[in-house]
Amino acid sequence: MTERKTDIGPPHYEQFLPPVIKENYGKWKSHAILEPGVLKHTAENGAEIFSVRIGSGRLVTTDFVNEVCDVADKFSDGYLRFTSRNNIEFLLTDKTKIDPLKADLKSKGWPVGGTGHSVTNIVHTQGWVHCHTPAIDASGIVKAVMDDLYEYFGSHKLPAQVRIALACCLNMCGAVHCSDIAILGIHRTAPKVAHERLRHLCEIPTTIASCPTGAIRPHPDKSIKSVVVNEERCMYCGNCYTMCPALPVFDAEKGGVALLVGGKVSNSKTPPAFSRLAVPYLPNNPPLWPEVVAAIRKILVTYEKGANKWERVGEWIERIGWERFFEVCEIPFVFQHIDDYRWAYDTYRTSMHFKF
Repeated sequence: MTERKTDIGPPHYEQFLPPVIKENYGKWKSHAILEPGVLKHTAENGAEIFSVRIGSGRLVTTDFVNEVCDVADKFSDGYLRFTSRNNIEFLLTDKTKIDPLKADLKSKGWPVGGTGHSVTNIVHTQGWVHCHTPAIDASGIVKAVMDDLYEYFGSHKLPAQVRIALACCLNMCGAVHCSDIAILGIHRTAPKVAHERLRHLCEIPTTIASCPTGAIRPHPDKSIKSVVVNEERCMYCGNCYTMCPALPVFDAEKGGVALLVGGKVSNSKTPPAFSRLAVPYLPNNPPLWPEVVAAIRKILVTYEKGANKWERVGEWIERIGWERFFEVCEIPFVFQHIDDYRWAYDTYRTSMHFKF
């Protein structure tokens, strides 16, 4: 079976590994960050491989991919990899090629960085380019935010790494639940029922069952084969629209952006943590989203000035207290921050939620 050839599924990753990685698989002893964007991994037998990391968009053209491959052929024997946060790493065994590679990347305007105590690429969802339920765009906001935070991509001047993520609705295909700073698209209006379309497009029992809060029920007029929405029970998740395209939930004026902070996957110093609400609403204001960009910069700059070295955003907030965080970041405390869940006593003071 090991020799079996098939066209089902992707080929085995092993055939694409650089020889030095294949020969030392599972035998790497150490790694170091030589400078922003340049990593060095050393194997037990002394073999070395260098990674030069650049920022890239999540959505790229075939022309860009061809150009990236040409650079890899020229400097890294054709070997490269894409990281989970949409960075590109050129994998070199010849240290003398690092500086010529960086010069070539600079001439193309491709930024080198995203390692160590930096803001690396923003992992994000589909946005308006493809998804059917977003409250906000993805690529547009990411471009605006990273343009503003560009200085933090190619430097190590932050206290620790900062991971930013974006999900364009509460279904959250992105990593906003566990990121230092998270951008979340929020709907604020209940879906509008297109009765004439619904009976042709949707299966009514499935549509009703898709609502997690029971806000959808059959239309009281039996002659109308449709549904009605109880807006008081609706939590604007858009799940019904996933099942039934005759229940659009997007509202260009009332939809917007929420910011969450303090999440992380790492378990160093403190356990992994979920992101928590910081800014409940910012307007959806394309093409540059200035309010979102300004709010994120305010949080990041305040963190940069106030955190201790190696302290992640959530750890910094826990140290100074959430009350102080709201104060120094000039974020107003509003009713959305109050946890009114009836069993909240079980989680009292284990999150940034307040109970009065």
